[in-house]
Formats: sequence, structure tokens, C-alpha cells
Amino acid sequence: WDNADFSRGVGTTFYQEFTTLNTAKPPFVRDVETKIRRYLRSSYSAAWTLKITWEKAPAYTAQTDTRRTITYQAILTTDGFRSYVLMLYQDGGMRWDYNRLTATNVLIGYT
Repeated sequence: WDNADFSRGVGTTFYQEFTTLNTAKPPFVRDVETKIRRYLRSSYSAAWTLKITWEKAPAYTAQTDTRRTITYQAILTTDGFRSYVLMLYQDGGMRWDYNRLTATNVLIGYT
């Protein structure tokens, strides 16, 4: 991991919350449920989902290069008993210049 830096006014972060307990589910939540069912072979019905998007995020420190940005999402979801996180990256993977990052052991995802 490395830090995103929004201090130069490049990029933005936004979120959207979906409370779906006893309500009709929007296509986005149905897609999340489908992914969890497919990849984890689990029956799953979301009661709550949060989508966080980092759009055109430059790497820390932004003064070095604000042209190489990345858009990625974290999707948190729960049925009240089980919770999952989906981490989605734009096509082409991480676009930050890893030679300029402060961390030397760069990963996409989590460990």
C-alpha cells in the first residue's frame, strides 16, 4: 500500500450507502451479492452496503506527479452476520510510478 494525496486538488473521494434490509435492491447491490455468491460459493443477501470510490487519486506526494492517477473502490457489505469487502481497481491495475513511492514493498489489495 501507499498513500493517495489529494492535497493538490487532483482527484476526489466519494461514497454511497445502500440500506437494503426489507427494501428493493438496486442493481449495484444485486451485482455485489452475485459476486460474493460466485466467488465464495455462499448464499448471501445484503442488508447494508457501502461503496467508496477514490477517483483519479494521485500517489503521495502529489507534487512529484499528478498525471499518473488511479481510480479504485472498496465495497463493504454485510447481511448482519457475515461481512465482506470487495476491492476493485480500474482496468490496467495500479498506474502510480512505483519507483517514486515512499514504500518499497508495494502491494495491490491487502494481506
